[in-house]
Amino acid sequence: MTVPPVEQDDLADPAAEFPQATRKQWRALAAEVLRRSGWDGSPDEAEAALTTTTYDGVTVASLYDAGDLPGASPAVRAVRGPGPWDLRQRHADPDPAVTREAIHADLENGVTSLWLDLNAIDPAALPVVLDGVLLDLALVVLDAGPRTAEAAEAFLRLAGTTAGGAALPGGNLGADPIGLAARTGATVDTGAAVALARHCAADHAGLRAITVDALPYHDAGGADAEELGCSVATGVAYLRALTGAGLTLEQAFGQIEFRYAATADQFLTIAKLRAARRLWTRVAEVTGVADGAGRQLQHAVTSSAMMTVRDPWVNMLRTTVACFAAGVGGADAVTVQPFDACLGLPDAFARRIARNTQSLLVEEADVARVADPAGGSWYVERLTDDLAGRAWEWFREIERAGGMAAALERLVPERLAVTRARRADNLAHRRDPITGVSEFPDPQERPLSRRPGPGLAVTSGGVPGVGLPVMRYAEEFEALRDLADAQPSRPTVFLATIGPVAAHTARAAFAANLFAAGGVATVTSGPGTDPAAIAEAFRDCGTPVACLCSSDRLYGEHAAAVAAALREAGARTVWLAGRGEYEGVDAALYAGCDALGVLRATFDELGVSR
Repeated sequence: MTVPPVEQDDLADPAAEFPQATRKQWRALAAEVLRRSGWDGSPDEAEAALTTTTYDGVTVASLYDAGDLPGASPAVRAVRGPGPWDLRQRHADPDPAVTREAIHADLENGVTSLWLDLNAIDPAALPVVLDGVLLDLALVVLDAGPRTAEAAEAFLRLAGTTAGGAALPGGNLGADPIGLAARTGATVDTGAAVALARHCAADHAGLRAITVDALPYHDAGGADAEELGCSVATGVAYLRALTGAGLTLEQAFGQIEFRYAATADQFLTIAKLRAARRLWTRVAEVTGVADGAGRQLQHAVTSSAMMTVRDPWVNMLRTTVACFAAGVGGADAVTVQPFDACLGLPDAFARRIARNTQSLLVEEADVARVADPAGGSWYVERLTDDLAGRAWEWFREIERAGGMAAALERLVPERLAVTRARRADNLAHRRDPITGVSEFPDPQERPLSRRPGPGLAVTSGGVPGVGLPVMRYAEEFEALRDLADAQPSRPTVFLATIGPVAAHTARAAFAANLFAAGGVATVTSGPGTDPAAIAEAFRDCGTPVACLCSSDRLYGEHAAAVAAALREAGARTVWLAGRGEYEGVDAALYAGCDALGVLRATFDELGVSR
């Protein structure tokens, strides 16, 4: 059977039968949906009502079209091309034998490179840790902080022995004196880093000496453009040091690798990695390096700040989204942190899930088969461009302050402190929700335990508490959960459910969820409007804190009377689930209220010492 050729004109336009959609129509439909939640704006205001702003001040619109596409920026595309990224797993168990076993399990099951935390593992134990590892095949990245020179010497000596004289395929010795200063407050000294870079450039083609680690700025609560600007400023500082020591520009660029955080904010992570390549390419253009020699090598690590101790199983979902975003964003290497990493040293199951997350995305989901799959998206292209612009402004501000080393003394910490405070406020008000912790906590959760150790990729490498602070988004809520768990009896709040079940179910569930975020149990009064009956149920509960739960209509009819009855029965604090002011009610609890403040006030009223 012969199939006749199909001419282009014979192909019907699948959209031809549908009327042309307009922005005006979209606004009208959006306004209709918004009004169901109480919004009362006009259709022309609907688009602005759905617009948000990132911590960097980048506007994220509710609708994009072709007019939002910036000019062509080919430098944002990944250079690794179609094909799998490097699956890089971190090892930080101080027991050399345990680490060796874990390394072999990783390499035998899909991992392609190793990231060794030699702040936790003694560099002298490298022969044991890497026993049986074919260093002419497996990439190794070191992270040794103040022991970088010692660790590099031990590794190079071992590589010269075990690789049989073959050139190392890649990897990094991990020198990062500016990152160390950011973590610990140490004085920046680039001497050892420069010496290692000269050695690698002369004798170890393919092996890099320097890592620009942007994780300290992310872990300190910084925003994406702040992380990018600090990384570019650090990279430029290293270029100056390396070329000042005699390396060519091409050699200097070839000695530097960048490390970034990948978060569960999928699109911001994609845009950040794309913007990072654009920024570094701009540095290469300005310095006059040969085409292609200045490309940025990226290592993406799933964020430590987003990980939770409570309901750690949800971390599997966070790291899956972050890994997907890192791969789509074009990272050359990706590290997925085990779901239990913030509990201590991960167990074998958690490590297996971490590496299989990457394998699934690469082998089954085919995420790595397409180069820059987000390229051309109106949203992603605009977000990339805006983020790069903000980061470049921040980089120039750091340069005006004398460069990254000088900016670490005051400018960078002060800037990050402002962002960290804004982030903490959003977390406290649950505008930045944390699933399983500040939203939908599991009151029956049985906490996991792990062996103590640096499970998360947040290493000090020196004296703790001297450098930039380390922030984990869930820690304030989790501290209250821990405190509640430690009490002889569970802290409890009484929910005065006014009216029939249909009238109070939604707000009672909201209030119970809010209090559960702090480990506080709730007891309900049951349906009814009789203040005396509700007060009697409150007395039986034995707590001085109550919360009214019902509809706005029933609040207007009964809130004041029920609050008065509760006060008469001994209530010292009376909250109300919803908005509005009523006689006898201390404050309203609603989406976006200060949940941490409510929980702390409740603890104080219940006599739970904080």
